[in-house]
Amino acid sequence: MTATVKSANGQEAFWNGDAAQAWVETQGVLDQMFRPFEDALVAAVAAQPGNRILDIGCGTGSVIRAVARRLGHRCTGVDISEAMIAAARAIAAREGVNADFIRADAQTHDFAPESFDMIVSRFGVMFFDDPVAAFANLRRSACSGGALRFAAWRSAGDNPFMTAAERAAAPFLPDMPVRQKDAPGQFGFADQQRVARILEDSGWRDIEIAPIDVECVIPRAALDGYITRLGPLGRILPQMDAATRGKVIEAVRAAFAPFVQADEVRFIAACWMVAARA
Repeated sequence: MTATVKSANGQEAFWNGDAAQAWVETQGVLDQMFRPFEDALVAAVAAQPGNRILDIGCGTGSVIRAVARRLGHRCTGVDISEAMIAAARAIAAREGVNADFIRADAQTHDFAPESFDMIVSRFGVMFFDDPVAAFANLRRSACSGGALRFAAWRSAGDNPFMTAAERAAAPFLPDMPVRQKDAPGQFGFADQQRVARILEDSGWRDIEIAPIDVECVIPRAALDGYITRLGPLGRILPQMDAATRGKVIEAVRAAFAPFVQADEVRFIAACWMVAARA
């Protein structure tokens, strides 16, 4: 299923450009990295009544495939990225998983009213240009008493692994974009009180926001690809001359050294686990 995508803050262009292809090509590593959050969301779905599940910002579909595979629920994933949705459909078909995927902006997509028993997301809800409107739209798609459960990052300061590359590269790249507080993006939901206000203003109730610290792991062999392809650095590196690029990569590798343990890279993901009810 395809829908017209409208996004006022550039997210549509970003997630349908080179960055999206990098995410598709590294998704195996990212899914491994964030498997603890996938498991937590599957457990949350299993604990709730109803079997109609919507995954917001589903990417290539790892969470929604896990829900469908383990619980047999009727699953739908939505994402603004055409490349990710195409990959999600291909992987689901290859694995024989019964899941539907919609390419759309969840903030404005015309979901059928009261069509989902539970809405979940693994790091997919921090990118809306109008989060109150987005969560109001999602609430309308949930049945009465339907559940919402999502994981979102806490602050950049709480997550040194996630900011190590840009901090190490900063001396070489004075024009690298600076993350803006509360702006759509990875740390857009860092402020707990702001998240609570967004959910309250969009009509959700029984809101619970709990800090969680989760150990994540990737193979050491995957680290170079991770640091050179994703995030702000991944967008800037291809534009550099070879000499500067080499210096930046060397500095960034050194910044990640504290996280390397033998053949693995380990770090703590400092996040919120958010629950609410329609």
